[in-house]
Amino acid sequence: MERRILVCVGSGGVGKTTTAAALALAAARRGKRTLVLTIDPARRLANSLGLESLGHQVQQVDPALIRPGAQSDRGELHAMMLDQKQAFDEVVSRHAKDPAAVQRILANPVYAQISGSLAGAQEYAAMAKLHDFDRSGQWDLIVVDTPPTAHALDFLDAPRKLSEAIDSPAIEWFRKLQGQGGSRWSLVGKTGAFVLKRLAKFVGSKFIEDLGVFFTEFNDILGGFRQRAEETFALLRQPRVGFVLVASPEPMAVHEAIAFHERLVTAGMPFVGFVVNKLIPSRPFAGGMPAIEQALAAHPGVVALGLSATTRTMAAQALVNAHLEIETLALADLTALSQLRAAGGASSLLVEVPLQRDDVHDVERLVGLEQFLLG
Repeated sequence: MERRILVCVGSGGVGKTTTAAALALAAARRGKRTLVLTIDPARRLANSLGLESLGHQVQQVDPALIRPGAQSDRGELHAMMLDQKQAFDEVVSRHAKDPAAVQRILANPVYAQISGSLAGAQEYAAMAKLHDFDRSGQWDLIVVDTPPTAHALDFLDAPRKLSEAIDSPAIEWFRKLQGQGGSRWSLVGKTGAFVLKRLAKFVGSKFIEDLGVFFTEFNDILGGFRQRAEETFALLRQPRVGFVLVASPEPMAVHEAIAFHERLVTAGMPFVGFVVNKLIPSRPFAGGMPAIEQALAAHPGVVALGLSATTRTMAAQALVNAHLEIETLALADLTALSQLRAAGGASSLLVEVPLQRDDVHDVERLVGLEQFLLG
């Protein structure tokens, strides 16, 4: 509740999107104007918030859904799912020299092919969008639901990857095609000219020239990209930002959460804590077989059936065996918790969310998670 931006990261299937939605909803119910921004293609978030779908435009969740029983009736909850291609187009439009340059880049067939696959492009666009929302000042809290962990690592590496891709020696060749005077083929030297001529036989000289035009135009706006990247990295290191690592007690999810925590510490990012979903609670049972047999003998349903003492004993043993299996799973979950607690250290939160009986797919059940997430 003290942060302005929360970034939820974790591997697939650990409840990350649900956790992000529950945190955003909890803030809105406490009077904050909140935005939950997902860059995960899963559409489950929209359904949980009572929306038919999510797109690149911000949508407000119906206040009538979020305010019953809330601590404040002034909060608002908004949501959007980032269209990463459209977000990248917006970044290009912002940094290009003039509207004509914007249109040349967006209309370039090379841009259309690579803007969605250039290393770091989509993750960079997500960071830029987060930066824009933060600068607008219209949100008390922004909760970011990132893609699964492998892509969340790209979320941090995106500006470096993008710069390296644009600054590579191979791309510099194509830029030289746009030089002034003389033959374009000669500008890259004999070896380069030979390679380009051979390449042109396969893809066409028009495509080669489109490459040269695109990378020349794109190079003009790269300075703006780098500046925005530096600003965003500075933003993500501020105390008002917090990274929440969402995990389940499964060994692979725990391993990925610990690896990502190490990465955050190395990058100097503010770590808030772990949220561990789907925990099986330990429920020790006192009395053993005699107590269970006694309970079965007194149960009205068992009495009505007239079960024999032997049958009741067999039923009691089956219950004991089932309980032992559940306790074994609970012990394994406690081991996973101890690993995360050791990795995070004494200053980090570790929030335990038990396995829910019903799937969390609507606002009412999201509200029910508040007791675990916020105490």
